[in-house]
Amino acid sequence: MAFRAANGVQLSAWYIPARNGAAVLLLPGSGSTRTAVLPQAAVLARHGYGTLLVDTRGHGRSGGHAMDFGWWGDRDITAAMSFLTRQPGVRAAKIAVLGESMGGEQALAAMGTDPWIRAVVAEGATGQQLADRGWRPHDITGILQRGIEWVQYTTAGLLSGAPRPQSIPGSIRAATPRPALIIAAGAVASEPVAARWFQAASPATVQVWIVPHAGHTGGLVTAPRAWEAHVISFLNAALRPAPQAPGTAPSSKGARNQAPPNPFLHPKPRPVHQWQPSARLFVPASTSSRMILRVFCGSSSMGL
Repeated sequence: MAFRAANGVQLSAWYIPARNGAAVLLLPGSGSTRTAVLPQAAVLARHGYGTLLVDTRGHGRSGGHAMDFGWWGDRDITAAMSFLTRQPGVRAAKIAVLGESMGGEQALAAMGTDPWIRAVVAEGATGQQLADRGWRPHDITGILQRGIEWVQYTTAGLLSGAPRPQSIPGSIRAATPRPALIIAAGAVASEPVAARWFQAASPATVQVWIVPHAGHTGGLVTAPRAWEAHVISFLNAALRPAPQAPGTAPSSKGARNQAPPNPFLHPKPRPVHQWQPSARLFVPASTSSRMILRVFCGSSSMGL
């Protein structure tokens, strides 16, 4: 299935209908497609949530030009939210966004201006622009890093024509009292620091969960039961979904007599290979090269 953003870009997606009156938009990270968030969608679907898995523009089967910093996120999310509000069995006041890496940053940046977003779960988010990088150290290394990032962000904006989104702290404050859960990788030094800094924008509405020993966007792989408990508990409190009808929830009882599981509903958790924010002076050369190629050439993620 597909739908269009306001500027005409066609976005490709998969949708699993809701069984509890609530739905979640799932956004993958930079360089990834909707297949990367199938494990997260499976967890949500088991609890009755409708799930919309989207290829962001320039990724997978979606049109448009990719932008590795995710600055088109507001437009893509608006189109996806409009789709969800029209689906049977979904109440407009019970829609959340779950994003991985760039997708989480897009969700946090959009929640301040899109009232349909009732809650956000963001994993591996460290920022889309210089205004999001206040968590960096104020020593010479941090100063030099911010200078390099200023050049990167400014150049990307000029060459891509993408609109700069609202800063994540500003968006979090504007979205109050709507809540956010930020999941950080315990094995990536910069993620807990960034998460706490974002939380300081609105301590009463932002929760932070640091997953011990997890790599970038690896919470579900590292601690599947804890990830499910944290995310479902948060979404249930924020959206207050209706109880599922008896017999609709998948059960492990009698599994030997059941047909093999559908891989789209019960995929095995796997690591998401996405760009990892560097805690050092500069980002990996491969990432910078990929970003430059996309900005100049508008190449889709499938070709890089």
